[in-house]
Amino acid sequence: MDKYDQFKGQPRLPKSAVPRSYDLKLKPDLVACKFTGTVRISLDVVSPTRFIVLNAADLSVDHSSVRFCSRSTSKVLEPVEVQLFEADEIIVVEFAESLPVLAGVLSMDFEGTLNDKMKGFYRSTYEHNGEKKNMAVTQFEPADARRCFPCWDEPACKATFKITLEVPSELVALSNMPAFDVKVDGNLKTVQYMETPIMSTYLVAVVVGLFDYVEDLTPDGIRVQVYCQVGKADQGKFALDVAVKTLGLYKEYFAVPYSLPKLDMIAIPDFALGAMENYGLVTYRETALLYDDKHSAAANKQRVATVVAHELAHQWFGNLVTMEWWTHLWLNEGFATWVSYLATDSLFPEWQIWTQFLDESTEGLRLDGLAESHPIEVEVNHACEIDEIFDAISYRKGASVIRMLQSYLGPECFQRALASYIQRYACSNAKTEDLWAVLEEESGEPVTKLMNSWTKQKGYPVIAAKVKDHKLEFEQSQFLLSGSPGDGQWIVPITLCCGSYDARLNFLLQTKTEALDMMEASGCSDSQGSLVEAGKGKTNSWVKINVDQTGFYRVKYDEELSARLRYAIESKCLSATDRYGILDDSYALCMGCQQSLTSLLTLFSAYREEVDYTVLSNLISISYKVERIAADAAPELLDCIKLFFINLFQYSAERIGWDPKQGESHLDAMLRGELLAALSVFGDDATLAEARKRFHAFLDDRNTPLLPPDIRRAAYVAVMQNVSTSNRSDFDSLLRVYRETDLSQEKTRILGSLGSSRDHDIILEVLNFLLSSEVRSQDVVFGLAVSWEGREIAWKWMKDNWEHITKTWGSGFLITRFVSTIVSPFSSYEKAKEAEEFFAIHGKPSIARTLKQSIERVHINAKWVQSIQCEKHLGEAVKELAYRKY
Repeated sequence: MDKYDQFKGQPRLPKSAVPRSYDLKLKPDLVACKFTGTVRISLDVVSPTRFIVLNAADLSVDHSSVRFCSRSTSKVLEPVEVQLFEADEIIVVEFAESLPVLAGVLSMDFEGTLNDKMKGFYRSTYEHNGEKKNMAVTQFEPADARRCFPCWDEPACKATFKITLEVPSELVALSNMPAFDVKVDGNLKTVQYMETPIMSTYLVAVVVGLFDYVEDLTPDGIRVQVYCQVGKADQGKFALDVAVKTLGLYKEYFAVPYSLPKLDMIAIPDFALGAMENYGLVTYRETALLYDDKHSAAANKQRVATVVAHELAHQWFGNLVTMEWWTHLWLNEGFATWVSYLATDSLFPEWQIWTQFLDESTEGLRLDGLAESHPIEVEVNHACEIDEIFDAISYRKGASVIRMLQSYLGPECFQRALASYIQRYACSNAKTEDLWAVLEEESGEPVTKLMNSWTKQKGYPVIAAKVKDHKLEFEQSQFLLSGSPGDGQWIVPITLCCGSYDARLNFLLQTKTEALDMMEASGCSDSQGSLVEAGKGKTNSWVKINVDQTGFYRVKYDEELSARLRYAIESKCLSATDRYGILDDSYALCMGCQQSLTSLLTLFSAYREEVDYTVLSNLISISYKVERIAADAAPELLDCIKLFFINLFQYSAERIGWDPKQGESHLDAMLRGELLAALSVFGDDATLAEARKRFHAFLDDRNTPLLPPDIRRAAYVAVMQNVSTSNRSDFDSLLRVYRETDLSQEKTRILGSLGSSRDHDIILEVLNFLLSSEVRSQDVVFGLAVSWEGREIAWKWMKDNWEHITKTWGSGFLITRFVSTIVSPFSSYEKAKEAEEFFAIHGKPSIARTLKQSIERVHINAKWVQSIQCEKHLGEAVKELAYRKY
């Protein structure tokens, strides 16, 4: 047995030595795209060992520089061997004799490459005065600090960091803490930063480049600065205002002040994620931080606010109190997602952001309805597995079960417990069970028992509800989109209303079935209707389960209860959140072949006069998916289905119009573009013609009021509908707009529209354009979604370019988007088999989970197609709905 075998293939580093502090010096060369560095790590040897094992990857360590110095004796030990194991991303330092339990300093010199992979210590490009330049940026989460310096690259190995940078004197150099000493020597300057608080390696940050900034102070004297490319400083003002106010909100909510003396936020031109919460130096994509009053849409403004609120939440939940291991990633991301809505709602109550939160829940429900989902707490056995759990389970299901728990315990109790938790575990690490223990202490409720059923098993229940013999009967079973039976069981916080929101009932469903006696449910009755009246069959006595969609589960009503809810929707008796929930649950049940497409489309018709943005936005999203599945299942009905959707959205589109109205709401501004895009996709001639007219006015004058930012994407989608190889002038014009703009939001709007063409040659040209030097690597994923007609072209293109794709994106988050976006839309078992066969040869571990999920989605679509084809009266129903006169 090799003496190093004990260290290979292990998910965690040995516990024989732990770091206390790092003294890190870095010198990046932005022209040669290299860097050199020195690190001195103060550590404690906690059990006798001949080996010190730490993480390192893509680094060249000068073995002759490696030293260990005892703090107590000042004795310097030179290792007998230094071995770097690239496959395990570790470096093993071996000594001749066993190191006793003592404190010491491990030091070494190293060098590396400023890579172009948007991870580790990397380069991002920008233009200044017409010249292309490089900046140096760090992105260390989840496990890439090791690509910048040798370290204990695990969240539990918290330490302090003294950072020194040697950089060109004309550049801005930022790190987690303020600089306390700057020495200029000709063309170079050496910048020393204050020592950080104790923190994990993945939160260390360095950025070096040319930047402008705007700044402000919080009432507590915290300096907040927003950095961006030179000339874009005004675009940082909105995020700056949000950040200053959010720090104050979180200080009050968590009962703990922000713990650093400054907060920098910086927009990076090349950035794989949306943003990264590095302690005191938060990095963002430009689209997530910058807002242009003239050319950004309302949706862009909202995204900046929620992303800033999310990243600042991490300064407490993640940075101050840190997960112990990646199994508990959801503690970071689920909470930051949930808290970001809390802050945004406080700052912008008119946005009705908690209604929009349902989109987060829906994304979580859709992923967790797969057999290939995973529990919120997922075992992580290798660093290559971590990227794939930054998904809708950790973020969106995590946030949703937190919202469910807060609703169950009450907001005041929940807030008190969170503050206690943060105070107890500040500057330390915590596990999920630590949070439950604090919440249980504060509330007196069985939080651990309740929440273990939601975090330790994958999936969620569907609650079947029916009225029988004056009883409301409930039955829970695991919901799977495949229609297969699942064996999960949950403790479910049930909420219900009967005929009015004044009539509510709450209880925990802890068994498979339960029946509620209507006569005894006196607390759930009012003048309009009650459970008793529901049992008697009164049409106005609706029953809504999962009130305001605070629970992470779906509800399946019997036919009688469903009919009453349709009536309640048409009669405008239900809240927007409940209208959303009924729609989304019905769609999921239809996809899972538990409900007919006919009944889903009949439900759609109840939403014709819908005015709420979030409900309509989801209705539009579902309509796109129904149209696509119908194109495979019943192509002869496709024109009627499109006509039905045009008629369905016409009322709202006419209400809202093409042009912004004086004093209109933020939500109407966002809705306008989505409605017009939908009418264009479904082929409404009047919308297509008007969009083209306005697009050409925009080509003549980029500031025309005829095409404000909120409807530009809709116009771009519309003009691409009719683009073909023989009629490509609008396509060429749109590419010209892309090339001329320097606004990232405008570029992503265009990329997300180009694939709307139905012409195969144009689709292929668009996909090849994505791989050109004109599109930043970070932005390619925006252009991958193509029309139904382009699916096969995209699949062949991905296979033909797979080697290039894996080489360019294969070591980060983005490669999974290629697989999920291109594979998932298919709906035949043959295509699923073809994908399996291709990736059996060309797959890699970092996409394994995503691939299984994508192939499962193809199987689900195929089964759904078969189910639709078996519906006997679908054709008659679709035609009746399409030509119905309202």
